[in-house]
Amino acid sequence: MSLSATNSVGLVTPQRFVCDDPLHLQNGHVLKGYELVYETYGTLNADKSNALLICHALSGHHHAAGYHEEDDAKPGWWDACIGPGKAIDTNRFFVLSLNNLGGCHGSTGPRSINPDTGTPYGPDFPGVVVKDWVATQAALADHLGIDSFAAVVGGSLGGMQAMQWAIDYPSRVNACVAIASAAKLSAQNIAFNEIARQAITSDQEFNQGRYFEVDKNPEKGLGLARMIGHVTYLSDDGMGSKFGRDIKSGDFGTGPEVEFQVESYLNYQGRAFTKYFDANTYLLMTRALDHFDPARETGGDLVKAFASARCRFLVLSFSSDWRFSAARSQEITDALVRAKKNVASAIIESEHGHDSFLLPIQRYVDALGTFLNHSLDQRLSQAGGES
Repeated sequence: MSLSATNSVGLVTPQRFVCDDPLHLQNGHVLKGYELVYETYGTLNADKSNALLICHALSGHHHAAGYHEEDDAKPGWWDACIGPGKAIDTNRFFVLSLNNLGGCHGSTGPRSINPDTGTPYGPDFPGVVVKDWVATQAALADHLGIDSFAAVVGGSLGGMQAMQWAIDYPSRVNACVAIASAAKLSAQNIAFNEIARQAITSDQEFNQGRYFEVDKNPEKGLGLARMIGHVTYLSDDGMGSKFGRDIKSGDFGTGPEVEFQVESYLNYQGRAFTKYFDANTYLLMTRALDHFDPARETGGDLVKAFASARCRFLVLSFSSDWRFSAARSQEITDALVRAKKNVASAIIESEHGHDSFLLPIQRYVDALGTFLNHSLDQRLSQAGGES
């Protein structure tokens, strides 16, 4: 690991926010309290005007940049975009990244102990939606003394959270960045999520979500769910360039036991995922994806849903992303224009599908960095200079 060579934020230590206040969820359930694990990168300025919130996607978490140990093989999941001089420049921004409620990386979720039973929540953990996540993120911001964010940024499910921030807390968001996202899932997207859920719940080890009680883990189902999802995050051209029809093992001339490189890759991804992700969390997160629709409260009118927003918007999509296509981002942009909001948008050429938002594609990082720096410059000039 070379921290300087990668413009890394370096070694980081997760922190924990403990909230003892009851949390009233959108579905009517009440959590007596909760904890959120988070990390920060960069320095908060004197008037706390340079804070930037990162909202993670389905399988994301608080560790977005840097390293936890000197010998870590990989940095945080968005290290390509977060760091000194990068698109999300930690020389300028104080970056806050957290693991959402219901997650499985330290925040209160299905793996946590239910105070009413003294055992893990498991399938009894209440369902949460994007509005619930945003409410807990606002509570974390209050805890840190951050009245408003210079920007709220997210890709995929993270972009949905960023939009919800702009709607629910208009005075607390200066800029909103939604990357490879959608105002609501298509029927096809919901279908893929349901197939993944069925893969998990039909695993014999699932035990109605109480696998932990019998010291089991539905690895086959969870791995298959990850494989299904991973295929949808890539593109035909991208998979062709990376794998083609190359053979990992076997010989067509000697028998049927032939494994293609793409098969080996997907099997590896599925197996690796089961080592660090929780099946009940996967069910919870995909349902939150399915349920997101800010226009539901305005009779299906997305323009009205955005009426309360005051911030600047950047909407980015990728040419080969068919899971969250450019057309879905265009729907967001069109609604913002009709709502007379300040919005910029771009479609980035890439062969890497939905996963493009994780990669340092030059036009993408240029667009993201330029927008964020310009937004911060405007904010600081209004406040009287950078401090």
